[in-house]
Amino acid sequence: MKEDAGKFLAEERQVALITGASRGIGRAVAIRLAKDGCDVVLNYAGRREAAEEVAEICSYAGAEVLLVQGDVSDPEACEDMVRQCLDRFGRLDILVNNAGINRDAILMRMSEEDFRKVIDVDLMGVFFMMKAAARTMVRSRYGRIINISSVSGLMGNAGQANYSAAKAGVVGLTKAYAREVATRGITVNAVAPGMIHTEMTEEMPAQAVEAVLQGVPAGRMGEPEDIAGAVSFLAGRETGYVTGHVLCVDGGMCM
Repeated sequence: MKEDAGKFLAEERQVALITGASRGIGRAVAIRLAKDGCDVVLNYAGRREAAEEVAEICSYAGAEVLLVQGDVSDPEACEDMVRQCLDRFGRLDILVNNAGINRDAILMRMSEEDFRKVIDVDLMGVFFMMKAAARTMVRSRYGRIINISSVSGLMGNAGQANYSAAKAGVVGLTKAYAREVATRGITVNAVAPGMIHTEMTEEMPAQAVEAVLQGVPAGRMGEPEDIAGAVSFLAGRETGYVTGHVLCVDGGMCM
């Protein structure tokens, strides 16, 4: 029976839901998974035009695409995303929790509102999405969950107490849930990007970027496609024995 189930899965296109898919890492992940042969559900919060552009690229790669707007910090919105995915495709095989924000400031100047908002989106959003996807993945006894954490969650980063706390929480959440569902054919892993060329890093002062790069053995920023490659690996059918792992994609920053 297990061999028959594996053959059944192998003969069908997988469906991947990516949060925060309109830009940066989420955009690159969505396009990569579409090129890998997945149909994709693209979540976005407010950038409809950018999401539509990603959808067009994914469609050109051969994927069937569903756009869903929603705030991951709202549990009802997360449930609705999964419901729309199942209504359209009848399945959900891969969940990539990428949506995130930052509200940087040193701790003594950080407002409670900014601390809570980052926790709500970057950590609670991962919890809500995993919970929303849990029932269907457990029922099908198959799933690949990849959570986007950060080296800031492993090392800490001055001026990012809220972001570092949220991303560290994502690591703990990943490992805990990996233990809960390991016997159900579901893997739960995290990718921890280092300094990646995105809109967030473009807003950083050049001097700050240079200071960070001095601690990167590779001597350069990574690209969103570097993260997409790691997600593609963890999302594969062949990686069913990799779970509870945090894969740093950081140019050696955390060595």
